[in-house]
Amino acid sequence: MHLTAPTSSTQFVVPDWLQECLHTRRGTSDPAVSESARADADLICRAFEFAYQLHEGQHRASGEPYIIHPVAVAGLLRDLGGGSAMIAAGFLHDVVEDTNVTAEELGDRFGEEVKLLVEGVTKLSKFNFSSKTERQAENFRRMFLAMAQDIRVIVVKLADRLHNMRTLEYLPDVKRRQIALETREIFAPLANRLGIGRFKWELEDLTFKYLEPDSYRQIQELVAEKRIDREAGLAQTVDRLKLRLDQATISYADISGRPKHLYGIYQKMQRQQKDYNEIYDVAAIRIIVNTNDECYRALAVVHDMFRPIPGRFKDYIGLPKPNRYQSLHTVVIGNTGRPLEVQIRTLAMHHIAEYGIAAHWKYKETGGSSSVQMTTTDEKFTWLRQLLDWQNDLKDAQEYLENIKDDLFDGDVYVFTPQGDVISLSRGATPVDFAYRIHTEVGNHCAGARVNERMATLDTPLKNGDIVEILTQKNSRPSLDWLNFVVTPGARNRIRQWYKRSNREENIARGREMLERELGKNGFEALLKSSQMQTTAERCNYHSVDDLLAAVGYGEITLNTAVNRLREAIKAQQPLAKLADSLSASSQELPLLPIAKVLPLQPSAKSPIIGVEGLLYHIAGCCTPVPGEAIIGVVTRSSRGISIHRQGCPNVESIPGDRLVPVSWNTADQDQGRPQTYPVDIQIQVIDRVGVLKDILSRLTDNNINVRNAQVKTFPAQTAIIDLGIDIRNHEQLERTFSQIRKLSDVLNLRRLSQVED
Repeated sequence: MHLTAPTSSTQFVVPDWLQECLHTRRGTSDPAVSESARADADLICRAFEFAYQLHEGQHRASGEPYIIHPVAVAGLLRDLGGGSAMIAAGFLHDVVEDTNVTAEELGDRFGEEVKLLVEGVTKLSKFNFSSKTERQAENFRRMFLAMAQDIRVIVVKLADRLHNMRTLEYLPDVKRRQIALETREIFAPLANRLGIGRFKWELEDLTFKYLEPDSYRQIQELVAEKRIDREAGLAQTVDRLKLRLDQATISYADISGRPKHLYGIYQKMQRQQKDYNEIYDVAAIRIIVNTNDECYRALAVVHDMFRPIPGRFKDYIGLPKPNRYQSLHTVVIGNTGRPLEVQIRTLAMHHIAEYGIAAHWKYKETGGSSSVQMTTTDEKFTWLRQLLDWQNDLKDAQEYLENIKDDLFDGDVYVFTPQGDVISLSRGATPVDFAYRIHTEVGNHCAGARVNERMATLDTPLKNGDIVEILTQKNSRPSLDWLNFVVTPGARNRIRQWYKRSNREENIARGREMLERELGKNGFEALLKSSQMQTTAERCNYHSVDDLLAAVGYGEITLNTAVNRLREAIKAQQPLAKLADSLSASSQELPLLPIAKVLPLQPSAKSPIIGVEGLLYHIAGCCTPVPGEAIIGVVTRSSRGISIHRQGCPNVESIPGDRLVPVSWNTADQDQGRPQTYPVDIQIQVIDRVGVLKDILSRLTDNNINVRNAQVKTFPAQTAIIDLGIDIRNHEQLERTFSQIRKLSDVLNLRRLSQVED
């Protein structure tokens, strides 16, 4: 097809750069056009044509043809210096989500490189999640994994988000605020982490516009009102600087004044609690020279011309920011007697400040697509490696989102290892934060710290320039007290995960020992790996044998119950005569619980239990069964009729068979959608912190579960026990809720309470 505008009431104009691309593709006889240039142009044009066909008839919320969006994204990527595969991915980034085209088809048409970029950017709209939070968290997990393969994925995503933010006014207010908040918390910090300043400033100003519209308009008017006077003052200062630099024989590429972006001014007003008229450095002068030496010589000229303000000089050339930003910053008293910020950098530094990681391929072409790829071993992207490390540690969606938001913002403190390596940390970070930033095992075995060759307590806040040495001991272990003073998300999560893993391993070992003592050593290892043991774990409502052993270890299930369930599993698969040899059990036989079979009764909508029609019955308070669990009835000796227990309830094991009544749940009754609930008591052991109960209750609320009562007990070791009485509809709801609560990193143990039946 030819690059023509669609026939629509809103015309789409093909940009000049795309028309030039078409001309390059057609220039087969032009000797000035290389084969590689034609191949690149061909890939870009084919991607546009394919996207144009697929999106034809689709429109944006503004009423414009949808193709305007991918063309704008591709244009932004081209301005950043992206290669042909990256620009093609800009055209195609929505086709997998919005059309019937698969990623495999993209790979066949445009190559594996384009396919992987598009897959990394594609949102998970075709998957089902239990909540918007879970969907958002899974999107970010997938995006960060794709970034680890190729950093260009996030650059494409940032271009996509920037154009969406530019056209956000056409969406409903609630949607606008939701997208703007996500942009401020995730994508603007990501642009900053990658050093793409031109994206970061615009994203922040656009989020400011939609999240604080009144403040945005006010500052916009104030900046416009003072613009003429400010520009006149800056022009006078620039002329003086040019003259002095010429006299000092310092060559410069550019000297210019620039206003600070609106959100930056607003942040400074909020941080310093000042009015706009009290914020003097709302503009800055940028001096761009050719060499590092000229940067420092220019700084000397500036400090000779104007009086520097003490404590306001920063050398980001000698100590670059984590996103590779380099520049000299100084604040001086300008011509008007007000503070003036001056930034001095080389042309290469300026390109990195504007384009960040994109400067790698825009200004330093190395001739191959592999030059733009990265792995998490690259020291410039330690922050990304940390986010990837959390993928498995943080299963809870809300907690994962909170942690990536915390960690995406730049560190404010720069400290050194004894070898001279620079480590960036958040303001207020301590030696424990430093230890975990070095390595998880260094943090787990941290026993002390030296700061500037002096012993320091582990809660000492670190300052810029500190030299930190961590002292480790093999038998040292994390303390829960550390959670009171660490500030980095990585340190917090490593401490919590250590306690969860440590307790689990101890409980598994204890459960193994108890079971081995009961069953004997002969054949015990083979028994643990058998299908009968896995069946036993599942019948006791555990996913794995290790989960069962841990439950036995910390008393969630009795040893007697576990052995009985194991005997039943073996009996179902082997002759009774081989039972003793298989188990190598002691000579004392343990009673087997009869497995009740459901009677072939017709379901009745009048009772939730089949098998007790016309009889007095009650749900046993000891094991509190819920629909979906195997149950059995017990004829009581009191006037309470039949007691309904879970199969496997310890209180039923000693009941003779003639008092057992086969019963089952009435699925017909459940299908009628009656809001009937059943009481369940649970106990949660947690690491004590502010808000942990709120997090647990929010999981219950998400699953529409009522909490009848709650009791919290705290202990000196900074753990807490939370007892909750909740109302459950069925076993599926209970298991789903348990799974979500267990994903919280502060939860050490969760069990269902049982008691002796009266």
